[in-house]
Amino acid sequence: MTARLTRFTSEGMTFDVLDSGPLDGPVVVALHGFPQTSASWAGVVPPLVAAGYRVLAPDQRGYSPGARPPDIASYAVARLVGDVLALADAAGAERFHVLGHDWGAAVAWVLAGVHADRVATLTAVSVPHPAAMARALAGSQALRSWYMAFFQVPGLAERLFRVRGGALARRLLAGTGMPDPEPAVSMLADPASATGPLSWYRALRLPGGLRTGRTAVPTLYVWSDRDTALGRRAAEGTAAHVDGPYRFVVLPGVSHWVPEERPAELAALVLGHLAAHPLDR
Repeated sequence: MTARLTRFTSEGMTFDVLDSGPLDGPVVVALHGFPQTSASWAGVVPPLVAAGYRVLAPDQRGYSPGARPPDIASYAVARLVGDVLALADAAGAERFHVLGHDWGAAVAWVLAGVHADRVATLTAVSVPHPAAMARALAGSQALRSWYMAFFQVPGLAERLFRVRGGALARRLLAGTGMPDPEPAVSMLADPASATGPLSWYRALRLPGGLRTGRTAVPTLYVWSDRDTALGRRAAEGTAAHVDGPYRFVVLPGVSHWVPEERPAELAALVLGHLAAHPLDR
């Protein structure tokens, strides 16, 4: 049994992590999205802990103050995946469940595809399998993903997001239905904390991008039909890229921000998934 974690290291950098639940419980690694932190899981973690799971929710690369490398190459998806494995190793978890939302889900898809020996189950929230996303980008999804091109230019978004106290970031995030955009606005309006998260998008142009294989681990994919960033085509196309047991759940009337908007419902779905595919199976 390992001690309670507040920090862990990966590639010589220091990451902050929230470690909740029994130290000897099955481990769930919860990966936040953009532009968020581990705080986005605040409503989801307590039911998991009450059910006996140990939940590790890190502030990921670019978000933890001690892990903000300046170069774009440091945000290649293989290195983001490596951070998750470093966390699991620090917790003594040879195998673990992974739960991810938004960019955290993208990392979780790659992690499950490349390191299926370490991942017991995958729960992806909002973001579809990368291959389904790539195919959808040839159609209407490209219009939904316009902001990805905007984020590509180093320094541009940082400059615009700090104008008038983050007015542009506030307007964009409020338009997506984000329940409380102010913490994210503060992050994006400060160049010291904005560049790391934006570098995740800029690293997409690196060789390999988000490429991953088919998913063999038991998978739950939760998508919401009022998601302004991710459309139905990629969501429904995800099943074609999963070989393991698969469940697709649509939350009607819910925005992109599922963990904050429907935490109890999401936690119940996750618990059902984990119970159906326990670590000791």
